Formats: sequence, structure tokens, C-alpha cells
Amino acid sequence: MLRTDSQISKVLFWPTVILMLVAIYAVFVYVPNERVMGYVQRIFYFHVASAWVAFLAFFVVFIGGVGYVLKRQRSWDVLAVSAAEIGVVFTTIALITGSIWGRFAWGTWWTWDPRLSTTLVLWLIYVSYLMLRGLVDEEEQRGRLSAVFGIVGFVDVPIVFMAIRWWRTVHPVVITAESIDLDPRMIVTLILSVVTFTFLFFLLLPQRVSLENARIDLE
Repeated sequence: MLRTDSQISKVLFWPTVILMLVAIYAVFVYVPNERVMGYVQRIFYFHVASAWVAFLAFFVVFIGGVGYVLKRQRSWDVLAVSAAEIGVVFTTIALITGSIWGRFAWGTWWTWDPRLSTTLVLWLIYVSYLMLRGLVDEEEQRGRLSAVFGIVGFVDVPIVFMAIRWWRTVHPVVITAESIDLDPRMIVTLILSVVTFTFLFFLLLPQRVSLENARIDLE
């Protein structure tokens, strides 16, 4: 199962710091300005990377839920709730950065576009997941209900991803099966941002798992 001691953090800390510095340089110096949106377009790299980490975190919630249903071991439940909290944080960042993008691209902070709407639903699902855990005192029942909720809630992740392909939407389709509609330097910066945020997720996850284990032991 997942190691929760400080060794994982020690291994990932400096690579994550270095990647973050390189990514910041790439976003604000290396990458060119976008023709239409100009400097504001740079928020794109934080927006996409945050959304990716949210999807990854909720996939870990799904894995943790399946593991708890099959094994009934507390460690799987701890993994799931830890990933869920991180996922909610990064979904919030994705929604906020998306709204800022929308204000400059579409002239409005929010529109009930399929991609935006399904992302908001995803955020509400996992906020509800965390609220549900706070309402159930018995550990096994809480773990069982949370596992089922987390497994079912993950269904919305592929819906969010495919929304701009299934329905008419104002959200831009940057990545298609044929190509990526970006300048090569933008592609490099996007990949770097996604990798950096992925490292950050795996740095934060064991820390959150350790905190949850400490909370349980204290209780």
C-alpha cells in the first residue's frame, strides 16, 4: 500500500521545486504571447494542469473506493479521502482560472457551457463526498458509503473530458486526435506544466495521508 512516511516527500521535494521554477520560467518568459488573448492566455497552462491533477486525484479516489470495497482496509479509505480533498482544491483552481479565461475570451465570467457545467457538477460531487464523511460517525459505514460515492462519482470525469466533443460548446478544442493546435513552444510549456503539477500531486498526497492517519490515531 502507499508509503506515508517522509521518504516519499524527500525524494519528490527537490524535483518538484526544480520543475516548478522551470515551469514558471516557461510560462512567463519562454512561451510566446497568443495572437488574440495576448498575455492573459498564459493562465491556460495553470488551468489545464489543474484540471489534469483533479482528474488524476479523482481516479485515485476511485481506486481507493474499489480497494476498500474489496479489502475493507482503512488504508484504502484514507487514500481515497486524501486524494478527494486534493482533487477538490485543484478543481476549484481549474474553475477559477477557467472563469478568468472566459472573462477575457467570451466577455463573461461564467456561461452554462457543457464543459463548465459538468466541471461544476464534478466539484459538487466531491464536495458532497467530503460532507458525507462528516455526517457518518461509524468508521466502517463511513468508509463503505464513501467508497460507493467515490466510485459512482468518477463517472463524471470522462463526461467532463468528452463534453466539448459530444455537445456544441464555446470551449476551445485544443487537443484533437489528429494534432495539437498550439505553437511548439506552447506544447512544450503545456507538457512541462502538466508534469510539474503531477509531481506536486504526488508530493502532497502522502502528506495528506499522513495527516489523516494522525487524525484517526488522535481520535
